[in-house]
Amino acid sequence: MAKILIVDDEVAIRRILRDILETNKYEVHEAGDGMDAIARIKQTKFDVVFMDIKMPKLDGLEALDRIQAICPEVPIVMISGHADVNTAVDAVKKGAFDFIQKPLDLNRLLITLRNALDMSNLVVETKSLKKKVTQNKVQEMIGDSAAISEVKELIDKVAPTDARVLVLGPNGAGKELVARWMHEKSNRREHPLVEVNCAAIPSELIESELFGHMKGSFTGAVKDHAGKFEQASGGTIFLDEIGDLSLPAQAKMLRALQEHKVSRVGSDKDITVNVRVIAATNKDLIKEIAMGNFREDLYFRLAVIVAKVPALNNRRNDIPQLVDFFIDRYCEESGAASVTVSEDAMYLLKNRDWSGNIRELRNVVERLMILGSKPLISEDDVRRLVLAIDQQLYKRKTSHASQWAELFDMFDDADALHQYIDEEFAKHKGLVFG
Repeated sequence: MAKILIVDDEVAIRRILRDILETNKYEVHEAGDGMDAIARIKQTKFDVVFMDIKMPKLDGLEALDRIQAICPEVPIVMISGHADVNTAVDAVKKGAFDFIQKPLDLNRLLITLRNALDMSNLVVETKSLKKKVTQNKVQEMIGDSAAISEVKELIDKVAPTDARVLVLGPNGAGKELVARWMHEKSNRREHPLVEVNCAAIPSELIESELFGHMKGSFTGAVKDHAGKFEQASGGTIFLDEIGDLSLPAQAKMLRALQEHKVSRVGSDKDITVNVRVIAATNKDLIKEIAMGNFREDLYFRLAVIVAKVPALNNRRNDIPQLVDFFIDRYCEESGAASVTVSEDAMYLLKNRDWSGNIRELRNVVERLMILGSKPLISEDDVRRLVLAIDQQLYKRKTSHASQWAELFDMFDDADALHQYIDEEFAKHKGLVFG
């Protein structure tokens, strides 16, 4: 049921409109003036607004400007018994959907309402389609710093080949984006890019997910299942967090890379696969090899080309471009009005420690868009909504660390510490009494 807001200082007009609209099965809300209307629009999403021009506190044309800034997609139909043609033209220029004169004609009112609802639905559908297109489209790599330019250059050289690539870098730095561009610029771009987060799949299911399984091969295997390698045939498979892959799965992975064949769990039949492999990790695989956690032969199979994605702290000059990009994307997805960031605010953002990298920057920009000043995000916004939270987290971390330091200082060796912990744990659980 469409929600309609009637904004008029005359109670009689509101009552007449309410009766007409409710008879035609619309949900009706009322506001007595422009200020009241703005307050209601901030709290509730309306499909159409009918608003008088002449009202106390805030007239219709002023309210129109403010509502357009808050919720630009809602159609606003202006109504008035005193306005002339110039006023009507002015209202439409300001963004009003239509203009109706009093006394209101019932047929004209309902036709205008249907047209406004059609436009409102079209705007919603267009926004949804744009969002889907944006999600399916590979996001551009923002920035022109030396560090990111080197990555872009490597992608251009390596993407057209079938060479396996190992992407290294910290969490949130954009390793997935590098993999997507490797695929997008390759000869395999018309075929699937299948992404697998090795860390997110339980170890007992990883082989089934990667290589598939046969019906009845284990509890819950109710039908044959093609693994990710089969699904990616002809295209690219992106193995994110490859450093978390179990040793048994690594052995099967090595065979798939060497022989271009996989076998489903519960089957002895080989399936030939034609895939390009791109892997990524935030771990130091050389150290993992030394500790026996990662196969050396698999490492050399994967690391034909090594792409190192820089941390955001190593490309601070790209932060202004990234902030602008995330602001534009947020506005496009949410329909919010755009904002700018003051020089002082941008200076603080550039010089903050970004341990969470680009993913953290995106979240901070969204927080500033929702809670910050409009249309200009100020230095105070960054201090209040970003740096103050950083300080609270730092206090918690240092407090936690100091508690451990105090405990460690009580003992001269680890054995005594372990004994103390065991005794205190037993007391806490009621295992000993004293």
